[in-house]
Amino acid sequence: MSDKKNLFNEFSSVSSNQWKEKIIADLKGADYNKTLLTHTLEGITILPFYHRDNYRELEIPNEKKGFQICQSILIKEENEANYLALNAVKQGADCVQFIVNKIFDHKTVLQGLEEVTIYFRFLFFDSVFITELVKSYKKLNLYLNIDPVGNLVKTGNWFNNKQADFAVIKSFLQAKNDHITVLGVDVTQYQNAGANAVQQVAYALAHASEYLNFIDENKINTVKKILFNFSTGSNYFFEIAKLRAFRYLWNLLINEYKFEIEATIYTVPTSRNKTLFDYHVNMLRTTSENMSSVLGGADIISNVSFDHIFHKKNEFGERIARNQLIILKEESKIKNGRATRGSYYIEDITYEIAEKSLEFLKDIENNGGFIKQLYEGSIQQKIIKNAHKEQDLFDEGKLILLGTNKYLNTKDSIKDIRKNYHSKTEHKSKTLIQPIVTKRLAENLEAKRLESEY
Repeated sequence: MSDKKNLFNEFSSVSSNQWKEKIIADLKGADYNKTLLTHTLEGITILPFYHRDNYRELEIPNEKKGFQICQSILIKEENEANYLALNAVKQGADCVQFIVNKIFDHKTVLQGLEEVTIYFRFLFFDSVFITELVKSYKKLNLYLNIDPVGNLVKTGNWFNNKQADFAVIKSFLQAKNDHITVLGVDVTQYQNAGANAVQQVAYALAHASEYLNFIDENKINTVKKILFNFSTGSNYFFEIAKLRAFRYLWNLLINEYKFEIEATIYTVPTSRNKTLFDYHVNMLRTTSENMSSVLGGADIISNVSFDHIFHKKNEFGERIARNQLIILKEESKIKNGRATRGSYYIEDITYEIAEKSLEFLKDIENNGGFIKQLYEGSIQQKIIKNAHKEQDLFDEGKLILLGTNKYLNTKDSIKDIRKNYHSKTEHKSKTLIQPIVTKRLAENLEAKRLESEY
């Protein structure tokens, strides 16, 4: 017994067929397929057990030492934004994302952040201002996250028009600023609108392919990184597999183009499953989702506060959200996706998602590409179809959100929620395409409850 290698030599190995026969016998007449197989919206069948006899594995590239904790800050007032950024770094954040909806005094906002990686999410597009920003900081590590295709997806329109938007991208890429990462791909909109894991991976790659084609056509060789913004949901193992499958397929894709462009993955918990009522449960959801991000191999993770659905950003909620990531990183010692290697289940669903996503991607490319299919509406309709299936599962109680459609918390403060929550108002304007609109699963149920408890 002193030799650990021989610890289990006295036990004979058991094949997958033997395990299945034993399970069928223990079911005592119940149908194995109907009782124990789970069929997902991705078209993947989850088995009751996984065995090395059927083991399938992909080589996932770009394993990093660990992830960075990112604090997201909306710039309302420059001095306040700077204070919040400096305080976040002091309290454990590794980097900062600024959400920008107007031109701002960058000298004030970025003061004292010279050693910190800065990510931007521009809700407007002013090439003159962004050019000035880039020229003003020759040493700062900046991610501009410019994504006109993402704006088309979200709003139904380009920032200006396709030709003008891509011309601006070209000018930034040709500037050869090694400290600047220009391009971003926003994948969050797809999940938050109801796309499944396979669709998200395929759309991320097809979306990025529009930029790769442009880079290739214009013979631009300065692109070293593209920032991919993913949302992670609470289907724990599938979310891990989703990010791993994307890594694998991205490597295949850039090899086809003969590029050496790294995919930097930035994740944030999804809004799809967040709730107004019993909102402290959102903390459990985001913890699970952030763990999936870490084990899936995300490079940067930004959390959301448990009350962000109906409260404005507040110090308490932001501190709790940041501390969740600090605990994962510093106390749980979960830092990257290496721990998932060799897991029969995770490896198998990674393989399945990658295989199905690749077929999906090929179909998009064979039918004219991502932008063309957006204009035709086929991308939108596929997401809507999946979203309806998911909504039906929620409405029927088969997809459970605790505190909302099961184990309702009747002690929730309706007054507090009603006071702070403002439902989305649709601003109908002329668009080039049908925008992909996000929606939380609990919205309809919550609206009924708010109305009934006046």
